[in-house]
Amino acid sequence: MTFVISPGCCRDASCVSVCPVQCIRPRPGDPEFETAEQLYIDPDVCIDCGACVEECPVDAIHPGHDLPAELAGYLDVNAGYFSDLPGYDRVPVRRPRPRLDDAPEELRVAVVGTGPAACYAITELATMRGTRVSVFERQPAPFGLVRSGVAPDHPHTRLIGDRFGPVLARPNVDCFFGVDVGADITVDELLEHHHAVLVATGAQEDRRLGVPGEDLPGAFGANAFVGWYNGRPEHAADRMDFSGERAVVIGNGNVALDIARILVRDRETLARTDIADHALEALRCSTIREVVIAGRRGPDSLACSAGELGELARLQDVDLTVTCSREELEHLESTSHTGDTTRRRANLVLEAARRPQRPGAKRIDFRFLSVPVAIEGTDRVEGITFAEQRIDRSSGSPLLVETGRRETLPASVVVKAIGYSSRPPAGVPVDPAKGVIPNRAGRVIEDGEPLAGLYCAGWAKRGPSGVIGSNKVCSEETVAGLLEDFTAGRLAKPVKTRADLGALVRARVPGVLGAAGWQRIDAAERDAGRAAGRPRVKFVSVEEMLSVARGR
Repeated sequence: MTFVISPGCCRDASCVSVCPVQCIRPRPGDPEFETAEQLYIDPDVCIDCGACVEECPVDAIHPGHDLPAELAGYLDVNAGYFSDLPGYDRVPVRRPRPRLDDAPEELRVAVVGTGPAACYAITELATMRGTRVSVFERQPAPFGLVRSGVAPDHPHTRLIGDRFGPVLARPNVDCFFGVDVGADITVDELLEHHHAVLVATGAQEDRRLGVPGEDLPGAFGANAFVGWYNGRPEHAADRMDFSGERAVVIGNGNVALDIARILVRDRETLARTDIADHALEALRCSTIREVVIAGRRGPDSLACSAGELGELARLQDVDLTVTCSREELEHLESTSHTGDTTRRRANLVLEAARRPQRPGAKRIDFRFLSVPVAIEGTDRVEGITFAEQRIDRSSGSPLLVETGRRETLPASVVVKAIGYSSRPPAGVPVDPAKGVIPNRAGRVIEDGEPLAGLYCAGWAKRGPSGVIGSNKVCSEETVAGLLEDFTAGRLAKPVKTRADLGALVRARVPGVLGAAGWQRIDAAERDAGRAAGRPRVKFVSVEEMLSVARGR
């Protein structure tokens, strides 16, 4: 028997280090690791020990003989990866644990943010002797996109938060939740109390389309829309009108597919998740029957993973359709044999294009070669106009060319899912063109020179790419540079104490919460969830969370 990794893989590679026969690929450091959709188990080498199952933080590894019906094909998917990888190296990769045994003083680091990148960095630092970590989070609840970005119908992905929670409660970690770095306390003030500040605040700003009508009511960025259905406090009061029959999502990455799926998914299925109550109520009243997922490139350039696309294809009572020229579908078919992931994605598109539509079914339509040029409406969104493109391959290199044709689709909701840019705390530079903090291997730079004591990790460092586990390698690289600078004596000693920091924060933010306050919020949400048959029922206002945290 073999074990099988499913598309729920978070790719943090915890499973790799515990595999006694090294049959899991790709590994951190392998050329394919950064771009792989997921990890895979070689069925010809697996010895059925189950060590990977115990280590996986998101329950994405299953016995091959007992796969859920919807994952049956993943036995072949795992095996197929190794058909293109003959004679791979099975020597274990040993990554030495960083140590500070000979350090002359305790290393003190402030980490700004509590999303995956921040938590991986905190774990790397706090599990070493001779360190103290101060954690700052703007919200009363930690974990960033694990809590407020992962789709509610992906509960296993959220499980990684259970791995991060104990780290925040370690005795050498001080948590300051509800503190806005840059407003309540400055980065320079943090440097007075620490050797280093590591910024892992993610990418919070939706990229703009730059077209007329973009700010009409009914047009949303993906960050706001996802935050709304996940109960993020700043978006909980947003008004969503689903009284029309069509919604349009611009972009075809995984976030776009999440949004489309939530808009048409069976409401009773959503009712068993931790989706925010206000979102569930709005979706119960929705009359949306069709979601158009629009991309400006062709079907061979889909930005989503094959796993996410396959999940859409398996939705009950929802048809997956394709709006694309026959020429492009024929080209896709001719190239669908190249690369395992590309092949699976292409085959899913081709199957959707051939499948007959069912009377009465809702629909998700992939629309390719469509450039949004205007969002239409007077007082709110009424439609969206696209300019049609074609692909000219006559020169050998594909070239996108406008055909001159335009089409306006009626729609009551438009969601822009075309990427994010970072907005770091004041005092930290940002590259406005790339939307990231300028850095070299996590060391923040300005005018080409490193800023002593400033570091970054995650999406703030490299942009919005990868999955949750991608942040592990990213954060480890940053922490390695920080430790190198500390041991080489390049970091200034803190001029103020831990007690000084606590007093300063409490004076600025009297309601600041620590790890214990979050644990009370967490327990109350889980208790409410158990009573309702759900993973948790989220508090969606800061006031509610603070009240529960203080035992009121």
